[in-house]
Amino acid sequence: MKATGARVAAVATAFPPHVHTQQEILDEMRRTWKPPEGVLRRLEAFVESTRVERRHLSVPLERYGAIETFGQANDLWIRTATELGERAIRGALDEAGLEPTDVDAFYFVSVTGISSPSVDALLANRLGLATRVKRTPIFGLGCVAGASGLARAADYLKAYPDQVVVLLSVELCSLTFQRNDLSVKNLVASCLFADGAAAVVLVGADHPVRGTGPELLDNRSFFYPSTEDVMGWRISERGFEIVLSATVPEVVGSNIRGNVDALLADHGLEREAVGSWVCHPGGPKILVALQHALDLDDRHLAATWHCLKEKGNLSSASLLLVLEHTMRHARPAEGTVGVLAAMGPGFCSELLLARW
Repeated sequence: MKATGARVAAVATAFPPHVHTQQEILDEMRRTWKPPEGVLRRLEAFVESTRVERRHLSVPLERYGAIETFGQANDLWIRTATELGERAIRGALDEAGLEPTDVDAFYFVSVTGISSPSVDALLANRLGLATRVKRTPIFGLGCVAGASGLARAADYLKAYPDQVVVLLSVELCSLTFQRNDLSVKNLVASCLFADGAAAVVLVGADHPVRGTGPELLDNRSFFYPSTEDVMGWRISERGFEIVLSATVPEVVGSNIRGNVDALLADHGLEREAVGSWVCHPGGPKILVALQHALDLDDRHLAATWHCLKEKGNLSSASLLLVLEHTMRHARPAEGTVGVLAAMGPGFCSELLLARW
Protein backbone atom coordinates (compact mmCIF):
# COMPACT_ATOMS: atom_id res chain seq x y z
CA MET A 1 0.00 0.00 0.00
CA LYS A 2 1.27 3.43 -0.92
CA ALA A 3 1.35 5.68 2.15
CA THR A 4 0.50 9.35 2.06
CA GLY A 5 2.79 9.99 5.00
CA ALA A 6 0.23 11.92 7.07
CA ARG A 7 -0.13 10.64 10.61
CA VAL A 8 -2.47 11.46 13.45
CA ALA A 9 -0.16 12.68 16.19
CA ALA A 10 -2.83 13.38 18.84
CA VAL A 11 -6.55 13.86 19.41
CA ALA A 12 -8.21 15.74 22.27
CA THR A 13 -11.83 16.56 23.05
CA ALA A 14 -13.62 19.20 25.13
CA PHE A 15 -17.19 19.35 26.38
CA PRO A 16 -19.42 21.90 28.10
CA PRO A 17 -19.84 21.32 31.86
CA HIS A 18 -23.60 20.83 31.60
CA VAL A 19 -24.14 17.07 31.27
CA HIS A 20 -27.54 15.47 31.72
CA THR A 21 -29.13 12.07 31.45
CA GLN A 22 -31.72 11.52 28.76
CA GLN A 23 -34.42 11.40 31.42
CA GLU A 24 -33.38 14.79 32.82
CA ILE A 25 -33.46 16.29 29.33
CA LEU A 26 -36.84 14.71 28.62
CA ASP A 27 -38.28 16.10 31.85
CA GLU A 28 -37.10 19.61 30.98
CA MET A 29 -38.38 19.35 27.42
CA ARG A 30 -41.75 18.26 28.81
CA ARG A 31 -41.80 21.32 31.08
CA THR A 32 -40.47 23.89 28.57
CA TRP A 33 -41.87 22.53 25.31
CA LYS A 34 -45.27 21.46 26.69
CA PRO A 35 -45.94 19.14 23.74
CA PRO A 36 -49.40 17.58 23.23
CA GLU A 37 -49.88 14.15 24.79
CA GLY A 38 -49.47 12.31 21.48
CA VAL A 39 -46.25 14.14 20.70
CA LEU A 40 -45.00 13.49 24.23
CA ARG A 41 -45.50 9.75 23.85
CA ARG A 42 -43.61 9.84 20.57
CA LEU A 43 -40.83 11.89 22.18
CA GLU A 44 -40.50 9.35 24.98
CA ALA A 45 -40.29 6.56 22.41
CA PHE A 46 -37.55 8.36 20.49
CA VAL A 47 -35.53 8.91 23.67
CA GLU A 48 -35.78 5.20 24.46
CA SER A 49 -34.70 4.15 20.97
CA THR A 50 -31.59 6.35 20.65
CA ARG A 51 -29.38 4.16 22.91
CA VAL A 52 -27.98 7.46 24.23
CA GLU A 53 -27.67 7.70 28.03
CA ARG A 54 -26.35 11.23 28.56
CA ARG A 55 -25.47 14.36 26.62
CA HIS A 56 -23.42 17.53 27.12
CA LEU A 57 -25.22 20.82 26.49
CA SER A 58 -23.86 24.32 25.95
CA VAL A 59 -26.01 26.04 28.60
CA PRO A 60 -27.96 24.83 31.65
CA LEU A 61 -31.17 23.03 30.73
CA GLU A 62 -33.43 25.72 32.15
CA ARG A 63 -31.85 28.42 29.93
CA TYR A 64 -32.94 26.96 26.59
CA GLY A 65 -36.47 28.29 27.05
CA ALA A 66 -35.06 31.82 27.33
CA ILE A 67 -33.26 31.72 23.95
CA GLU A 68 -35.71 33.61 21.75
CA THR A 69 -33.80 34.58 18.59
CA PHE A 70 -31.29 33.18 16.14
CA GLY A 71 -28.91 35.99 17.10
CA GLN A 72 -28.99 35.03 20.78
CA ALA A 73 -28.34 31.38 19.96
CA ASN A 74 -25.53 32.25 17.56
CA ASP A 75 -23.82 34.55 20.08
CA LEU A 76 -23.82 31.63 22.52
CA TRP A 77 -22.41 29.44 19.76
CA ILE A 78 -19.51 31.82 19.06
CA ARG A 79 -18.58 32.16 22.72
CA THR A 80 -18.86 28.47 23.53
CA ALA A 81 -17.16 27.36 20.32
CA THR A 82 -14.08 29.47 21.01
CA GLU A 83 -13.87 28.28 24.62
CA LEU A 84 -14.21 24.58 23.77
CA GLY A 85 -12.04 24.92 20.67
CA GLU A 86 -9.20 26.45 22.64
CA ARG A 87 -9.35 23.68 25.24
CA ALA A 88 -9.40 20.92 22.62
CA ILE A 89 -6.53 22.35 20.58
CA ARG A 90 -4.32 23.03 23.59
CA GLY A 91 -4.97 19.48 24.79
CA ALA A 92 -4.04 17.95 21.43
CA LEU A 93 -0.92 20.10 21.01
CA ASP A 94 0.26 19.29 24.55
CA GLU A 95 -0.21 15.58 23.89
CA ALA A 96 1.74 15.84 20.64
CA GLY A 97 4.53 17.82 22.33
CA LEU A 98 4.00 20.82 20.07
CA GLU A 99 3.43 24.55 20.55
CA PRO A 100 0.76 26.76 18.92
CA THR A 101 3.51 28.45 16.89
CA ASP A 102 4.35 25.07 15.31
CA VAL A 103 0.99 24.92 13.50
CA ASP A 104 1.29 25.55 9.76
CA ALA A 105 -2.32 24.97 8.67
CA PHE A 106 -5.62 25.11 10.53
CA TYR A 107 -8.86 23.52 9.31
CA PHE A 108 -12.07 24.37 11.17
CA VAL A 109 -15.34 22.54 10.55
CA SER A 110 -18.80 23.17 11.95
CA VAL A 111 -22.43 23.28 10.85
CA THR A 112 -24.23 24.59 13.95
CA GLY A 113 -23.31 28.29 13.92
CA ILE A 114 -21.75 31.04 11.84
CA SER A 115 -19.14 33.70 12.47
CA SER A 116 -17.03 36.18 10.55
CA PRO A 117 -14.22 36.45 11.44
CA SER A 118 -14.54 32.67 11.64
CA VAL A 119 -13.81 30.77 14.83
CA ASP A 120 -10.39 29.69 13.55
CA ALA A 121 -9.42 33.38 13.33
CA LEU A 122 -10.67 34.03 16.85
CA LEU A 123 -8.65 31.06 18.06
CA ALA A 124 -5.54 32.13 16.17
CA ASN A 125 -5.51 35.18 18.43
CA ARG A 126 -6.38 33.31 21.63
CA LEU A 127 -3.83 30.56 21.03
CA GLY A 128 -1.07 32.77 19.66
CA LEU A 129 -0.73 30.89 16.36
CA ALA A 130 2.03 31.97 14.00
CA THR A 131 1.03 34.73 11.60
CA ARG A 132 1.96 32.44 8.67
CA VAL A 133 -0.80 29.94 9.55
CA LYS A 134 -3.04 28.93 6.63
CA ARG A 135 -6.67 28.95 7.77
CA THR A 136 -9.47 27.02 6.09
CA PRO A 137 -12.92 27.31 7.71
CA ILE A 138 -15.41 24.81 6.25
CA PHE A 139 -19.16 25.17 6.79
CA GLY A 140 -22.03 22.96 5.67
CA LEU A 141 -20.60 19.43 5.52
CA GLY A 142 -22.44 18.37 8.68
CA CYS A 143 -21.75 14.94 10.12
CA VAL A 144 -19.30 14.02 7.37
CA ALA A 145 -16.98 16.96 8.11
CA GLY A 146 -14.82 15.17 10.69
CA ALA A 147 -13.78 12.62 8.08
CA SER A 148 -13.60 15.24 5.32
CA GLY A 149 -11.38 17.44 7.49
CA LEU A 150 -9.00 14.55 8.13
CA ALA A 151 -8.89 13.78 4.41
CA ARG A 152 -8.20 17.38 3.40
CA ALA A 153 -5.50 17.69 6.07
CA ALA A 154 -3.88 14.49 4.78
CA ASP A 155 -4.04 15.85 1.24
CA TYR A 156 -2.34 19.05 2.39
CA LEU A 157 0.45 17.12 4.08
CA LYS A 158 1.24 15.30 0.84
CA ALA A 159 2.38 18.65 -0.53
CA TYR A 160 4.02 19.84 2.71
CA PRO A 161 5.38 16.70 4.42
CA ASP A 162 7.42 18.62 7.00
CA GLN A 163 4.47 20.58 8.37
CA VAL A 164 1.85 20.40 11.13
CA VAL A 165 -1.91 20.64 10.64
CA VAL A 166 -4.61 21.15 13.25
CA LEU A 167 -8.18 20.09 12.51
CA LEU A 168 -10.87 21.41 14.84
CA SER A 169 -14.52 20.44 14.90
CA VAL A 170 -16.99 22.22 17.18
CA GLU A 171 -20.66 21.28 17.04
CA LEU A 172 -23.18 22.81 19.45
CA CYS A 173 -26.31 21.06 18.24
CA SER A 174 -28.43 22.00 21.26
CA LEU A 175 -28.26 25.67 20.25
CA THR A 176 -30.25 24.85 17.10
CA PHE A 177 -33.24 23.65 19.20
CA GLN A 178 -36.56 24.72 17.67
CA ARG A 179 -39.17 24.70 20.42
CA ASN A 180 -42.04 25.52 18.01
CA ASP A 181 -41.29 22.61 15.69
CA LEU A 182 -43.17 19.45 16.70
CA SER A 183 -42.29 17.54 13.54
CA VAL A 184 -40.91 14.01 13.73
CA LYS A 185 -37.55 15.11 12.34
CA ASN A 186 -37.13 17.75 15.04
CA LEU A 187 -38.20 15.29 17.74
CA VAL A 188 -35.56 12.83 16.55
CA ALA A 189 -32.86 15.52 16.44
CA SER A 190 -33.81 16.80 19.90
CA CYS A 191 -33.36 13.31 21.33
CA LEU A 192 -30.09 12.44 19.61
CA PHE A 193 -27.73 15.38 19.03
CA ALA A 194 -25.43 16.99 21.60
CA ASP A 195 -22.51 19.40 22.02
CA GLY A 196 -18.74 19.05 22.02
CA ALA A 197 -15.43 19.77 20.32
CA ALA A 198 -12.55 17.66 19.04
CA ALA A 199 -9.10 18.66 17.80
CA VAL A 200 -6.65 16.55 15.85
CA VAL A 201 -2.97 17.26 15.30
CA LEU A 202 -1.58 15.72 12.10
CA VAL A 203 2.05 15.69 10.96
CA GLY A 204 3.65 15.01 7.59
CA ALA A 205 6.05 12.21 6.73
CA ASP A 206 9.15 14.38 7.18
CA HIS A 207 8.16 15.88 10.52
CA PRO A 208 10.13 14.59 13.55
CA VAL A 209 6.99 14.16 15.66
CA ARG A 210 5.19 10.92 14.86
CA GLY A 211 2.59 10.60 17.62
CA THR A 212 0.51 7.57 18.49
CA GLY A 213 -2.28 7.67 15.94
CA PRO A 214 -2.78 5.90 12.62
CA GLU A 215 -1.13 6.76 9.33
CA LEU A 216 -3.67 8.00 6.78
CA LEU A 217 -2.91 6.12 3.58
CA ASP A 218 -5.65 7.25 1.23
CA ASN A 219 -9.13 8.77 1.10
CA ARG A 220 -12.18 8.88 -1.12
CA SER A 221 -15.21 11.18 -1.37
CA PHE A 222 -18.49 9.78 -2.70
CA PHE A 223 -21.29 12.15 -3.69
CA TYR A 224 -24.80 10.74 -4.21
CA PRO A 225 -26.64 12.76 -6.89
CA SER A 226 -30.13 14.16 -6.24
CA THR A 227 -30.11 13.43 -2.51
CA GLU A 228 -29.89 17.00 -1.22
CA ASP A 229 -33.22 16.67 0.61
CA VAL A 230 -32.04 13.72 2.73
CA MET A 231 -30.22 15.74 5.42
CA GLY A 232 -29.21 19.31 6.18
CA TRP A 233 -30.59 22.60 7.49
CA ARG A 234 -33.20 25.09 6.44
CA ILE A 235 -31.80 28.38 7.71
CA SER A 236 -34.35 31.10 8.39
CA GLU A 237 -34.95 33.99 10.78
CA ARG A 238 -35.63 31.30 13.40
CA GLY A 239 -32.18 29.81 12.93
CA PHE A 240 -31.23 26.27 11.97
CA GLU A 241 -34.22 24.03 11.23
CA ILE A 242 -33.34 20.37 10.74
CA VAL A 243 -33.84 18.59 7.43
CA LEU A 244 -33.79 14.87 8.18
CA SER A 245 -35.41 12.21 6.02
CA ALA A 246 -36.47 8.79 7.25
CA THR A 247 -34.62 7.41 4.20
CA VAL A 248 -31.14 8.13 5.64
CA PRO A 249 -30.53 4.49 6.76
CA GLU A 250 -31.67 3.27 3.35
CA VAL A 251 -29.36 5.67 1.52
CA VAL A 252 -26.44 4.64 3.73
CA GLY A 253 -27.19 0.93 3.43
CA SER A 254 -27.51 0.99 -0.34
CA ASN A 255 -24.27 2.90 -0.99
CA ILE A 256 -21.66 2.34 1.69
CA ARG A 257 -20.72 -1.24 0.76
CA GLY A 258 -19.78 -0.29 -2.79
CA ASN A 259 -17.93 2.81 -1.56
CA VAL A 260 -15.79 0.87 0.92
CA ASP A 261 -15.08 -1.93 -1.53
CA ALA A 262 -13.99 0.58 -4.19
CA LEU A 263 -11.48 2.23 -1.84
CA LEU A 264 -10.10 -1.11 -0.69
CA ALA A 265 -9.89 -2.54 -4.21
CA ASP A 266 -7.61 0.31 -5.26
CA HIS A 267 -5.13 -1.10 -2.73
CA GLY A 268 -5.68 -4.78 -3.49
CA LEU A 269 -7.66 -5.30 -0.30
CA GLU A 270 -10.99 -6.83 0.66
CA ARG A 271 -13.17 -6.00 3.67
CA GLU A 272 -11.88 -9.05 5.56
CA ALA A 273 -8.47 -7.34 5.73
CA VAL A 274 -9.87 -4.44 7.77
CA GLY A 275 -9.23 -4.90 11.47
CA SER A 276 -10.34 -1.47 12.73
CA TRP A 277 -13.52 0.47 11.96
CA VAL A 278 -13.86 4.08 13.13
CA CYS A 279 -17.34 5.19 12.08
CA HIS A 280 -19.56 8.16 12.74
CA PRO A 281 -22.34 7.33 15.27
CA GLY A 282 -25.22 8.76 13.28
CA GLY A 283 -27.85 6.90 15.29
CA PRO A 284 -28.98 3.32 15.92
CA LYS A 285 -30.83 2.83 12.63
CA ILE A 286 -27.95 4.22 10.62
CA LEU A 287 -25.39 2.08 12.45
CA VAL A 288 -27.48 -1.06 11.99
CA ALA A 289 -27.78 -0.28 8.27
CA LEU A 290 -24.02 0.29 8.10
CA GLN A 291 -23.27 -2.97 9.89
CA HIS A 292 -25.65 -4.95 7.69
CA ALA A 293 -24.20 -3.49 4.49
CA LEU A 294 -20.60 -4.21 5.53
CA ASP A 295 -21.26 -7.58 7.23
CA LEU A 296 -20.21 -6.21 10.62
CA ASP A 297 -21.73 -6.48 14.10
CA ASP A 298 -21.72 -4.47 17.34
CA ARG A 299 -18.28 -5.84 18.20
CA HIS A 300 -16.69 -4.27 15.11
CA LEU A 301 -18.23 -0.89 15.96
CA ALA A 302 -17.86 -1.14 19.74
CA ALA A 303 -16.11 2.24 20.01
CA THR A 304 -18.79 3.91 17.90
CA TRP A 305 -21.65 2.45 19.95
CA HIS A 306 -19.86 3.44 23.18
CA CYS A 307 -19.45 7.07 22.09
CA LEU A 308 -23.10 7.26 20.99
CA LYS A 309 -24.18 5.98 24.39
CA GLU A 310 -21.96 8.32 26.40
CA LYS A 311 -22.11 11.54 24.33
CA GLY A 312 -24.90 11.29 21.75
CA ASN A 313 -24.40 12.39 18.13
CA LEU A 314 -21.94 15.30 17.98
CA SER A 315 -22.27 15.76 14.22
CA SER A 316 -18.80 16.26 12.70
CA ALA A 317 -17.01 15.94 16.07
CA SER A 318 -18.32 12.41 16.63
CA LEU A 319 -15.93 10.62 14.28
CA LEU A 320 -12.99 12.35 15.96
CA LEU A 321 -14.33 11.34 19.37
CA VAL A 322 -14.51 7.72 18.21
CA LEU A 323 -10.95 8.03 16.91
CA GLU A 324 -9.77 9.38 20.28
CA HIS A 325 -11.55 6.56 22.13
CA THR A 326 -9.95 3.99 19.83
CA MET A 327 -6.48 5.45 20.34
CA ARG A 328 -6.84 5.57 24.13
CA HIS A 329 -8.86 2.49 24.98
CA ALA A 330 -8.97 0.07 22.04
CA ARG A 331 -5.80 0.64 20.06
CA PRO A 332 -5.38 -1.96 17.30
CA ALA A 333 -2.18 -3.94 16.91
CA GLU A 334 0.62 -2.33 14.94
CA GLY A 335 0.10 -2.74 11.21
CA THR A 336 -3.67 -3.20 11.44
CA VAL A 337 -5.56 -1.88 8.43
CA GLY A 338 -8.35 0.52 9.38
CA VAL A 339 -11.22 2.37 7.74
CA LEU A 340 -12.64 5.68 8.96
CA ALA A 341 -16.11 6.47 7.62
CA ALA A 342 -18.72 9.20 7.92
CA MET A 343 -21.77 10.34 5.97
CA GLY A 344 -23.51 13.68 5.77
CA PRO A 345 -25.48 16.30 3.82
CA GLY A 346 -25.18 16.19 0.09
CA PHE A 347 -25.87 13.26 0.61
CA CYS A 348 -22.33 11.89 0.61
CA SER A 349 -19.75 9.76 2.36
CA GLU A 350 -16.08 10.25 3.13
CA LEU A 351 -13.76 7.29 3.68
CA LEU A 352 -10.15 7.10 4.81
CA LEU A 353 -7.85 4.09 4.64
CA ALA A 354 -5.48 3.93 7.60
CA ARG A 355 -2.69 1.79 9.01
CA TRP A 356 -2.10 1.61 12.75
